[in-house]
Amino acid sequence: MRSTPSRAASTVTPTAAPRSGHVDGPPVDTQYGTVQVRVGYTGRRITRVTALHLTDSSGTSVSISAGAEPILRREALSAQSAQIDVVSGATYTSEAYKQSLQAAIDAAHLG
Repeated sequence: MRSTPSRAASTVTPTAAPRSGHVDGPPVDTQYGTVQVRVGYTGRRITRVTALHLTDSSGTSVSISAGAEPILRREALSAQSAQIDVVSGATYTSEAYKQSLQAAIDAAHLG
């Protein structure tokens, strides 16, 4: 009788899907209003940064924040951190954005 070689059973261990979700940073008050951001992530990668609230004490403040927000978002996504430069002319908004962003990153354990 011929014996056939036994085949070792191979076990495939499925890898867990990367965790994903979003975390809101705390509201950060400035003299021109409050700034708050939400961080979306997959795994350890920041995939979205959304401004939940931007300074709004005046029309000028709203305009400044609206101009600065896309720049801050782009920089945060590129840097994958809150270590981003302030936007010229929007120092208060930028600093508050960075603080809220860093707190969200910390809460999501992305740093």
